[in-house]
Parts: sequence; structure tokens; C-alpha cells
Amino acid sequence: MAHDIVIRGGELVDGTGAAPVQGDLAIDDGSITAVGAVDGKGKQEIDARGLAVTPGFVDLHTHLDAQIGWDPQMTPVSWHGVTTALLGNCGVTFAPCKPQDVELLAAMMETVEDIPKNAILTGLPWDWEDYGGYLDAIERLEPALNVAGMVGHCAVRFYVMGERAVEEQATAEERKQMADIVAQSIDRGAVGFSTNRYPPHKLPDGRSIPGTFADPIELVEIAKAVGPRNGLMQAVGANFEVLKAMAETTKGRILFSYGTGPQEGSGKAQADNLAKLAQHGDLTAITQVRGSGFMFGLQSNLPVQGETWDALRKMDLAGRLKAIRDPETRAKLVAEGKDMKRRFPMTNVFYLGDDETPNYTSPSTENLEAQAAAAGEHWVETFLRLSDQTDGRALFNLRMFNQSLKELGDLFRSEHIFPSLGDAGAHVSQIMDAGWPSFILSYWIREAGLYSLAEGVRRLTSGPARVLGLKDRGTLAPGKRADVNVLDPSKVAERQPELVHDFPGGAPRYIQKSLGYKTTIVNGAVTLVDGEHTGARAGKVLRHAG
Repeated sequence: MAHDIVIRGGELVDGTGAAPVQGDLAIDDGSITAVGAVDGKGKQEIDARGLAVTPGFVDLHTHLDAQIGWDPQMTPVSWHGVTTALLGNCGVTFAPCKPQDVELLAAMMETVEDIPKNAILTGLPWDWEDYGGYLDAIERLEPALNVAGMVGHCAVRFYVMGERAVEEQATAEERKQMADIVAQSIDRGAVGFSTNRYPPHKLPDGRSIPGTFADPIELVEIAKAVGPRNGLMQAVGANFEVLKAMAETTKGRILFSYGTGPQEGSGKAQADNLAKLAQHGDLTAITQVRGSGFMFGLQSNLPVQGETWDALRKMDLAGRLKAIRDPETRAKLVAEGKDMKRRFPMTNVFYLGDDETPNYTSPSTENLEAQAAAAGEHWVETFLRLSDQTDGRALFNLRMFNQSLKELGDLFRSEHIFPSLGDAGAHVSQIMDAGWPSFILSYWIREAGLYSLAEGVRRLTSGPARVLGLKDRGTLAPGKRADVNVLDPSKVAERQPELVHDFPGGAPRYIQKSLGYKTTIVNGAVTLVDGEHTGARAGKVLRHAG
């Protein structure tokens, strides 16, 4: 018989954690129909000899809620094997939304997630009020990847309480109204509910976002609506007591963000804490895959305040390069840098190098300050020299979170945490972590050997798919939806990040392409070949199925 697609002779890494096996895979009508030895030809044949065939990757933490409006290809995650992305993280969503509150929700997303408000307002249709209507609008955009969405606490609280949502506690009636709205949102397709208790996440006026200090009884009331519907609850910045209360109420899946410090033994200690927490329910943590927090360079953010540096900020890259190559201007830049009180320690800053792929794994002894000392320079001089030598491409990564790869590796050994937290679509001019699946393959599997290929792929596929409640994706088996990657495990890597101005209004963002991906398939359609989009947009809105 003829098949739509046959992938021939690949190493089938099925997503369950089972050892890879050589074989073929057939796809028909958007689903996997055969695995192993496939008879018959495919209308399209993909030669996977010497390559791995995996399920598509599932990204549990994106903020592509707005970007999907003007970038249905959902870059950069689509360049890194992701076929399903979760929206609605951190409690900030665009629904429910009364017509008069559109600008408020857009402004809140801007201050919390560094997504330009103008891009949000002009890039989305804003033709919905409830969360189901938002999902309908996303569906009409025909995204290239599958998306699932959570309804956010901030929007729900403001919808019910108005201005009082920011600083006041809800009444019993208002808590019931919120729970009812969350229930309706899940019934219309949201896969769950997200909340945010991280005080540094602010409104434009400087106050913490709605729900940050809500009485935990409010979350318990909402959990009573989520649990019977088998929905997911996400809590960012919540302490363990709040997480326990949510888990014990829903009797279902709880997702939260976590991490480890640089201190020796902190990774194992945090893993032990997760094991104790998991005794209280189905709780899953996610964390960044490497040190992250802020990225700067001549092409983007500048690390010094001062009159000459402020003038530099107003120039494009060509103008900045010309300025730093002028001896008089350069001397002023160095002098202002030496006089400035530092915003962050340069001992936590690392040069990403000028190779095709960035160096995210430099040892702590190779920080920017040490690099400058070795060259007999001030770190500002090193920054300017490397920027000059690379024609402005040089980028520097501040490791604010997960500073120690050794400790992070000890944390990743836990069964209760998944590598993730790329924050794609958010902090777009500050960080670029959306290539995290490629870093798992290139570093944690290939270089460090922390995971076997089978286990690493499981943590990219069936593991997070289970957290989302997806039963038809995440493994290579007949009857599953055909979200598939064909890749070279020996070559997969992230390319150097770069700054582009492709958001509405020309707003800047970092992007990052990949190496080593031969083919990505979404719902049976070939969406990328050799890391480039084909134009196919076969993604689906994955609505909650109960």
C-alpha cells in the first residue's frame, strides 16, 4: 500500500525511554500508521539512515500568546524541534478580557514579559472576551505548531474585581466567580489555569500584578473547579505550602518553576526537596537548561550608563561600530565604564564566542572579569575589543539563574523536574533561551552524558505531554498524531543568537536558529527541512479533552 510519508531506516527513539531500534515509520492522514518494517512506498520518502527519529518536542513554558498573531511560524522554537507549545504561563493571559481592559492586559504583558505593547495591540485581532474566544482566534491564525493554553489568574481576577484585583483580597462571592470563569475556560478548551506569586512581576505603575498576594484560599477555590475537570494548575513563584494545598485539592497535575544555586550540594538538596514535595501529589517542576538571565552586546543592550554610552544607544549597529572605532570616543566609553557603579557582577558574565555555535558552558574561571584580567584590561575594554573584532556580533551572557552546570546536573537527575523554561516570546530583547531542546541534545546528552538519548528524548516528549494531559502525542506508535523530528544527534546545536527587528513597528528581538535537524513534521505535514520552514502551517489548537 502507499503511504503519505515513509521515514526509512532511522534510529527510532520512541519517547517512552525504551532503547532506540532501527526501523521505518509510516504516516497517513496526519497520524502514525506503522512503526518498524514498513511495506509499500510513501508519496514522500525521507531517508533517515544514520539519523534519529523522535516524537516532536513539547515546550511547557512559552509566552507566544501575542507573537503567534504576527509570526504563525512560532520562531525560534519551531527551529528546535518543538511541535507543541504551551501558552498562558505565569498567570498573564489576554483572556478573559472586557473590551475596555484590552490596553491594560497588553501593558501588563509588556512589563512582565518584555513584549512590546504596540506589537500586542496591533498584532492580534482582539475579537474575543472569554478564553474560548481567544483560542478560536488563535485557531483562525493557522499556526505552524500545535498550541495549548492555560487561562491566567491576572486576567481572571481583573475581569471579576476590576481595579481592586491588584491589591485587595477577594470576597467569597468573587472567589466563586473566578472559579466559575476558570471552569468555563477549561470547558471551552483551556488545558488548565496559571497563577503568579512572584512579586518582581509588575504592572506599569510599579505594583505587583493581580493575584501575587491573593489569599491561598482563592487558589484552593479555583482548584476545586480545575480538579474535577482533570485540568493542569501552574503556579510560578509559589512556596511549597501553596503548591501542596493546590495538589491536595485538585488531586491532579501541578506545574511550577524551580532552580538551583551555585553552592556545592545545592542541586542534590533541591532534588531531595522535590522528592519530598512529590509525596503530596502529582507535582512537576521545570527549570532553565543552563545559566541564564540577561544577554547584552553592541548589537543589543549596552552594559554601561553614561553620557557617551547613552549617545551610543541612539545609534544603529553601523553607527555604534563607527563610534567605538574612533579612539577619542572609545576612550570616553572606557572612562565612563570605569566610573560606573556596576549593575551586576562581571564575574557572572561570560562571552559566547565567535564560532558558529555559542559557548554556554565556559567554566566559572573564564568569566568576563577574569578574561579582562588575563588580557591586562578593564572589562569594558574587553567588551569593546571583542565587539570591534566581531563587527558587533559579540554577545555576553549573565548567569543569574542556574549558575552552576554541575549543580544543575544533580537537580536534573530528579524524576520530578523537566528541562524547559525557555520563555520563548518573552523577554525578547533580554534573553534567548528558546533553543533549549537543542542544548539538551548537544550538551546534557551528547557532551555531558547526563541522559541517554532515549531518556533525554523522553523528557522532551512523552514526559511533558503527560503533564499537559495529551494522550495522542509524545510517542512514536500507531494511532498517535504524527508530530515527528528527524535529526542528527551528533550535530544538533544552537546557532549564535542575533538581534533582528521583525516585530510589528520594527521592535527588536533575539532569534536563534539551529543545526542538525533534517525534518520536522507537524500533524503529518513537513513543516521544516534542514532547519528552514516549508510554509506549511498544520498546527492545531489542542483543546482540553477532559
